[in-house]
Amino acid sequence: MSKTKFYITTPIYYVNGAPHLGHAYTSTAADVLARWHRLAGDEVFFLTGTDEHGQKVEAAARNAGIAPQDFTDRVSADFRDMARAMNISNDDFIRTTEARHKAACQAIWSKLKENGFIYLGAYEGWYAVRDEAFYDESETALKPDGSRYAVASGAAVEWVVEPSYFFKLSAFQDRLLAFYEENPGFIAPAAKRNEILSFVRGGLNDLSISRTSFSWGVKVPGDEKHVMYVWLDALVNYLTAVGYPDMSGPRAGFWPASLHLVGKEIIRFHAVYWPAFLMGAGLELPKKIFSHGWWTVEGEKMSKSLGNFIDVRPLVQEYGLDQIRYFILREVPFGNDGDFSKESLHRRINSDLANGIGNLAQRTLSFIGKNAGAAVPPKGTLTEADEALIAEAKALPAKLHAAMEKLAFHEALDEIWRLIRAADGYIDAQAPWSLRKTDLDRMNSVLYTLCVVLRTLGVVLQPFMPETMSKLLDYLGLDEARSLAVLDTALVEGTALPTPTGLFPRVGV
Repeated sequence: MSKTKFYITTPIYYVNGAPHLGHAYTSTAADVLARWHRLAGDEVFFLTGTDEHGQKVEAAARNAGIAPQDFTDRVSADFRDMARAMNISNDDFIRTTEARHKAACQAIWSKLKENGFIYLGAYEGWYAVRDEAFYDESETALKPDGSRYAVASGAAVEWVVEPSYFFKLSAFQDRLLAFYEENPGFIAPAAKRNEILSFVRGGLNDLSISRTSFSWGVKVPGDEKHVMYVWLDALVNYLTAVGYPDMSGPRAGFWPASLHLVGKEIIRFHAVYWPAFLMGAGLELPKKIFSHGWWTVEGEKMSKSLGNFIDVRPLVQEYGLDQIRYFILREVPFGNDGDFSKESLHRRINSDLANGIGNLAQRTLSFIGKNAGAAVPPKGTLTEADEALIAEAKALPAKLHAAMEKLAFHEALDEIWRLIRAADGYIDAQAPWSLRKTDLDRMNSVLYTLCVVLRTLGVVLQPFMPETMSKLLDYLGLDEARSLAVLDTALVEGTALPTPTGLFPRVGV
């Protein structure tokens, strides 16, 4: 039986600035989903990378006094380092300056032109260099000083007049609306779906897809005075990585993508322009686009002027990698905006990790080491209480799968911590420290039950906290078989268990 294919992407990150918390957030969310699907036995392809063309990058390189390629090499390497620091398990890292990507861009351009969806004209209108985006005048407003800005982003806009190739976006309005209607889960969350529906129903103008005022980009085939609009270039990366235009290669079977994860500021590009490009080229559309929220810092929007951009790497050094991964996916429902504070981080680490799963593991495994021969205890005869807790553990993977399908990481973690609390209550009720004096067989059954629960927790939490859960599974004597399937097998009684150490030290105390 063939495995289910799961292709997940992050947006490729724009290299005009350094990686920060927002980038780490998206990458970690994608990583959790990729790891979850691998645990479930699916065949996974996980893509991330960097978007390296455009006027903004050209200007940033000029300001830095270096060539654009040297600039992008340096910043792209910084994003790779961030991914390594966050233990991101991507299968490929795409760069838009790669030859394979330029070839893919030119191939899709040629296909769109061949199909009659590209024509040469002249662009005249408002353009935001910071957003690399065109805006209708209705989408802009005036500041008190008379300068104009894009309402959605706050970026300054300038009036641009230049020759341009256009994509016939207007021809796809009805097709897009019909697709949204037929595929209600294509855009999520619901608020973003409604936003996109409103935008498309309002009418679509043809889209300028080339520039002549700068040169740092993919050359238009047959007219090298033009470079491709950076968003046409960037979006094609999802196809480049699966081998486009050769759709017979080993990765081609992953298309269409299962899930594009994007920040809410770029939902329009992914939910309107991208499907229209794909329709125009005769290619299948991705199955789902999910837009998540932004992070503020201590109640303030992250901005260069405030100097409050958070590089996650020092946080990882100070608090631990898995602590940071857990916090950013537990603190706020995925899709909503969230706020970062040291106080909230300390609270999560201490209450959920140190006092929660860390305490459960340490008190159980230390007790086994001291009182049960440092080995998986014999199962013995299980009581109703034992069976109830084991049944709760066995039911957990299905609950988590349902939450993961919705990208409801907070719900998944809520379910996991519900089991942790149930196990804590079970220990208090069964009191193995008292049974040690009166009924060793019963004590062993209790400890066996707790080992079953800890194994379940260790396995299902691997996507969120891979390093620490690997350590926990080591403490339980598990070999390399650590997928969800292992939970259907019985623990091997008598397996030697190493001496445990604390998984999550308390912080801020």
